[in-house]
Amino acid sequence: MEDKTLAQRLHIDIPLLFGSLILCGIGLVVLYSASGQDLNIVLRQAMSMAIALLLMLAIAQLPPEQIERWSLWVYLFGVGLLILVLVAGHVGKGAQRWLDLGLFRFQPSELMKLAVPMVLAWLFASRRLPPTPGPLFVSCLVIVVPVALIAKQPDLGTALLVAAAGFSVLFISGISWRWISTLTIFMALAAPVLWHFMHDYQRRRVWTFLNPEQDPLGAGYHIIQSTIAIGSGGLYGKGWLNGTQSHLEFLPERSTDFIFAVFSEEFGLMGVLLLISIYMFIIIRGLHIAISAQQTYGKLLASALILTFFVYILVNMGMVTGQLPVVGVPLPLISLGGTSVVTLMIAFGILMSVHTHRRMLSE
Repeated sequence: MEDKTLAQRLHIDIPLLFGSLILCGIGLVVLYSASGQDLNIVLRQAMSMAIALLLMLAIAQLPPEQIERWSLWVYLFGVGLLILVLVAGHVGKGAQRWLDLGLFRFQPSELMKLAVPMVLAWLFASRRLPPTPGPLFVSCLVIVVPVALIAKQPDLGTALLVAAAGFSVLFISGISWRWISTLTIFMALAAPVLWHFMHDYQRRRVWTFLNPEQDPLGAGYHIIQSTIAIGSGGLYGKGWLNGTQSHLEFLPERSTDFIFAVFSEEFGLMGVLLLISIYMFIIIRGLHIAISAQQTYGKLLASALILTFFVYILVNMGMVTGQLPVVGVPLPLISLGGTSVVTLMIAFGILMSVHTHRRMLSE
């Protein structure tokens, strides 16, 4: 024990901590500009990040075995909160997604990004892999229940991310390509049914993705203004606080879903490449942790969490650049949103737990 470094004793993974802190710092800088230099918004986000950091460090102290024992209860608690949201949730911007706890509002759907991969990893950890049809059927139910409850709010973006988190575990568990093909065919056949149950604004988003110019002042406005902002940034950007699209209020949702457009306009292509490099650094570190995990539960959970993080980034950047439909997914650790930051940092805490306790077991 005397030879252990302070980081090892505190169960901190320095590269992961370093990458997440850099992203948080960039997020606060960009948010100050995107919010119209509103210091109160920045301070609230900084407070959320501080709380998230403490939770990350606290979760990192827990051995993976303890997290595994809690997995089912976390999932059931999360589903219960989703039901409570539908019954007595706070309504904002036409959606019923939050629970008002007085001092702050909490979005339970964010918890399911952790709970779904946790319970699926728990389900498969003690079984022979690849999974047989029985556990596969149960796992699909585990995914469908929260996804349906979240889509009902409605929050299609978060529902897709929760589904991605769940199917990441299935994919990593070694599910055969025959089952993947069957699932793909089933989803394709279910698309008309899904289209029927989609809200009108969600259907408009799909049509807008296919042709944003058909309604440039309506449904296509977000994408058109976003791509203008990104393109006007050029190679080096217009400089911090000098973005015209955001500061002249042409760009909607500039502090949340479309903050990447603000960043691109002010810091240009070089800034975007730097940001993507930081994201890739975290993803590669997360994959290393997953690959080197000693236990099946840790391997499955770490892989699913970092793949979900990758999907998070891919969907937001694809949405803002017009390559994907607008589904309301924030840019990880950059966009305004306390619950999202807390969820992501807890996920990093789980990754740290898997990695640092692995080192202890190997000594």
